[in-house]
Amino acid sequence: MLTLYFAPGSSSFAPHIALNEIGVPYEQRPLSFDKKETRSPAYLAINPEGKVPTLLIDARPLTEVAAILFYLARTYPAAQLLPFSDPEGEARAISWMSFIASTLHPARNKGIEHTRNVYDIADKRLGTKEWVLGPYSIVDIHLFRLYWRLMAALDLPQGALPNLAAHHARMMARPAVQRTCAIEKSVGYEMPEWFAGQGTRAPA
Repeated sequence: MLTLYFAPGSSSFAPHIALNEIGVPYEQRPLSFDKKETRSPAYLAINPEGKVPTLLIDARPLTEVAAILFYLARTYPAAQLLPFSDPEGEARAISWMSFIASTLHPARNKGIEHTRNVYDIADKRLGTKEWVLGPYSIVDIHLFRLYWRLMAALDLPQGALPNLAAHHARMMARPAVQRTCAIEKSVGYEMPEWFAGQGTRAPA
């Protein structure tokens, strides 16, 4: 049995999408940052860091977005969320996931200019490909989450990051993404007005 502890609109959005892409049954446990539910004794007993996401696998906790995404992709290969038969493709997935976790995710802590620069690198790395690795994968899910979540912090001119904006639009068209958005809205998350659009600039 899988149980996902998530806070709507947070990093846990990525594994939440992956679970809905796979279609496997899972239990949802939404947590509120405002109510400090991630710091409750009950949750800290599961994840002492008090962060989300946490995926319980038959009551065993697994943390960190990339680890959970790789676990889900490997455990449910029929979903084809990783190119297992292609060693180079899998290595490129690891390269992208490392870049997202170590460069994109902490970028905002280093200032707006640094954030713009690293997202410009991501835009160039993605290029005009439909999906990052060729076939759709967990990399697309992780990249999508970082792009939309941090756009509100960037004051970009219209038309900036065109490849990431196009990727965002393709992701928004996926039923699993739409379902995840609906679930997270149902537990109190107010989706940004720009989220469903195809533009590149979010209001601050």
